[in-house]
Formats: sequence, structure tokens, C-alpha cells
Amino acid sequence: MPAMRKALANLKRYIATPRIAKHRIFAWLPKSILPDCQLIVISRDDDTTFGILQSRFHELWSLALGSSLEDRPRYTPSTTFETFSFPKDLTPDFPASTYAANPHAQAIAAAARELVEKRDLWFNPPDLIERVPEVVPGYPDRIIPRNPEAAAILKTRTLTNLYNTRGTPEGTWLDNLHRALDEAVAAAYGWAADLADDEILGRLLELNRARSAQSAQMPGPPALAKSKTLTRIKGTDFTEDN
Repeated sequence: MPAMRKALANLKRYIATPRIAKHRIFAWLPKSILPDCQLIVISRDDDTTFGILQSRFHELWSLALGSSLEDRPRYTPSTTFETFSFPKDLTPDFPASTYAANPHAQAIAAAARELVEKRDLWFNPPDLIERVPEVVPGYPDRIIPRNPEAAAILKTRTLTNLYNTRGTPEGTWLDNLHRALDEAVAAAYGWAADLADDEILGRLLELNRARSAQSAQMPGPPALAKSKTLTRIKGTDFTEDN
């Protein structure tokens, strides 16, 4: 816990995802919120990293290399984050400022911001809520339902319920936002956006191998984001060379 607090000390927000969840969803949390053990925390505050993690590419990787509890996928950072190959020049072992002018980083960040903004608007539409300033400085406004009817509607607006609509007419707007994000991330890899799942996993595996081999030949301390070499992927089974 002290190490996590130190990593978050200079950030205003951080990326979090549930350790176990039906859908692999990432969200922003303010530094004022201290996460518990059921949340995985990524100490980054840039929209580009958020967008890459929320993309189809990282979702497929995390599902293939994570574990599970009953029928719910478990996000295991040592096998899903530390082994994931980010697009070239957009890796999390460098400050976001180093790629702020990168057109691919900008496109991913813009798509990620739009996804988060539209998602937040669905959770808390202005016609259903009121925002009341928090009495303690530094904490976000309190969100209060306008009336009992609004409260009943807001209770149903959860991340799980929202993502259950994907692939249905009701969730078309969300599918379109994710498609735009996936296209931006695919462009950063230099890949087509409509690759099949197996093709994406195969390409990510090749990137993992190539970068791990390159990293092993470089002198100096290891990168901030560990690089473990995977030798195969088959469903959720894998082997690794440390």
C-alpha cells in the first residue's frame, strides 16, 4: 500500500479496473479515493494509456492471459499488463509528455476522452441529477438524484448494465465509441482495425517476443513495465520465460 500511494502521489487521477468482472472496463478515479484490494490500479493519468488499455487489443490479451473465478475473468497484472506490448513509442515506461505530440497518441487520447465523457453522461444525465459542491476541498462534487423517480433510474445505471447492451440496438452508441477507439489504437500499431481476434493475439505475441529479446540485450536497469517473454498462447494457458 505505501508503494502504491507513492506511485500516485503526483497524480490527480489514476486508472482502475476491477480485479474480477464480467466486462474488462477501465475507469478514472481521483487521487482522493483510496482503492481497496478488489481494484487493480495503474499509476498513469494520461488519456493515451487509458485508451490503449480500454481497447479491444488489450481486452483480448487480458482475457487470453488472465485467470478466472467461476465464469468471471480475473485481471492479473503480472500476466496481462506486464506482458502486454503497447504500440511503439507509447509504452508506459516513459512519461506521457514524451509522446504528447505524437499524432497516434493524440488520436487515441481524443477517442478515449469522448468514450469517458459519453459514458459518464449516461451514468449521470443532467435531467436526473444535481451536483452539490463537497464541503471538503479537493473532493469531487456530490451527485444527488433530482427526485425518487430519478433515483430509481440511476440505480440501474451501472457499468455492468451498460456494457451488457453492447451488440444490441440500445448499445449502438457505445459500440461506435469503442470502434473509434479501436481504430485509433490499431493505427498506432500500424494494423488494420478489422483483424480477427486470433490474428491480433498472434501479432501481440510476436511483439512480446521481439521486445523481450531486445530488452534482454540492453544494458542498465530493467524498464518500469516488466517484459516477460511468452512462448505460446492457447486459450488461457501460456508459458513464460522470466
